[in-house]
Amino acid sequence: MTRAVTTGDASKPFLTDVQTLRDRARNHLETGNVTQSYKADVTQAIAILQSVLATEIVCVLRYTMHAVAATGISSEGVKAEFAQHAKEEQMHMMAVAERINQLGGVPNFSPEGLLTRSASQYSEGGNLVGMIRENYIAERIAIDHYRELIRYFADDDPATRTMLEGILSTEEEHANDMHDLLVAHEGPPTLASR
Repeated sequence: MTRAVTTGDASKPFLTDVQTLRDRARNHLETGNVTQSYKADVTQAIAILQSVLATEIVCVLRYTMHAVAATGISSEGVKAEFAQHAKEEQMHMMAVAERINQLGGVPNFSPEGLLTRSASQYSEGGNLVGMIRENYIAERIAIDHYRELIRYFADDDPATRTMLEGILSTEEEHANDMHDLLVAHEGPPTLASR
């Protein structure tokens, strides 16, 4: 029998022997990839990810609408930026839906109640500057939300945490893009408007 491996360092986690890992893998096949070593509450993880999914769907819809509806001088470049962000938000949406599926859940794409499940808001924004501002605000909401979720999942669900870290990086880029567009169209924001 293979013996358990110890690291010799009390601060390092214990490594399970290979035979135990093999035996555990044969048990509870109905749980998919949610094995005994999964430390998060899978039901809670799925519920949280359903909210993340709704947030990403709302972002796809908002950016898509803005890419279509933006008008005015220099709107073509802004429309292209909105369209690119919509594509990236759709990739996030798919990644989150896949993760829900991996955890044994069914991704909720229903439009019913979508805005109540989403951290982000849907706003048409009115004119070009209003659209940029609404997207900038939405990105700032997403950044704070994903930072909290990354801390929540931590080591209990490293795959979800890693996915969210990748999404956060893109959301920070989006916020920077929207900030730059806002400054280009109306000057630097004042402290009161931040």
